[in-house]
Amino acid sequence: MENKAVILVVEDDKAVRNLISTTLDTHHYKYLQATNGEAAIMEASTHNPDIMLLDLGLPDIDGIEIIQKIRSWSNMPIIVVSARVEDNDKIEALDAGADDYLTKPFSVEELLARLRATLRRLNYIRSMETKESSIFINGDLKIDYNLSCAYLKEEELHLTPIEYKLLCLLSKNVGKVLTHTYITQQIWGSAWDNYVASLRVFMATLRKKIESNPSSPKYIQTHVGIGYRMLKVE
Repeated sequence: MENKAVILVVEDDKAVRNLISTTLDTHHYKYLQATNGEAAIMEASTHNPDIMLLDLGLPDIDGIEIIQKIRSWSNMPIIVVSARVEDNDKIEALDAGADDYLTKPFSVEELLARLRATLRRLNYIRSMETKESSIFINGDLKIDYNLSCAYLKEEELHLTPIEYKLLCLLSKNVGKVLTHTYITQQIWGSAWDNYVASLRVFMATLRKKIESNPSSPKYIQTHVGIGYRMLKVE
């Protein structure tokens, strides 16, 4: 069964490029290829793919710059696939506008799982844009943006203003990793270190209100040293 999504694979290492392409082909994804940054930008602007798989270490343009260029005109999901494993590298890519980050070496199963998760998020966003809905529903969680109310199993949640803002920010980026810097700037207007400590406190209290088991959350996932992501609950 053919997947309708078109994936742009940006990778200069022939072996890795072939592995990804073969994997996509085996699972019936359509795909395009680019071996450098200039070609990646050309393919993205010409063919408007659904998702980009992007290596950061390209021969002509650094991957961070490519993300920034793409983000100036497109919200296409970008999954970074890179050998750079430091948290700072991940944070830089995510802050530039990447949606997810997969480190090399990676398993084929994990690559496919990230693609499926990103496609679910993309389809959800597209369906919401079509409906122009003011209601967000994810599992037992519901947010009425117009009324500024949130519910769990149809019971209203008693959230502080900061908790509600956090929940809305995560819900409007469901499936996307948001860095500490991005979240604190959106909530408090600053990336001051003390706000990161406050963020952890508010996230802990929010989890107690929406998670049946806060130590094993199903809604809000922690990326240690990087940030948080709201998961799409089936």
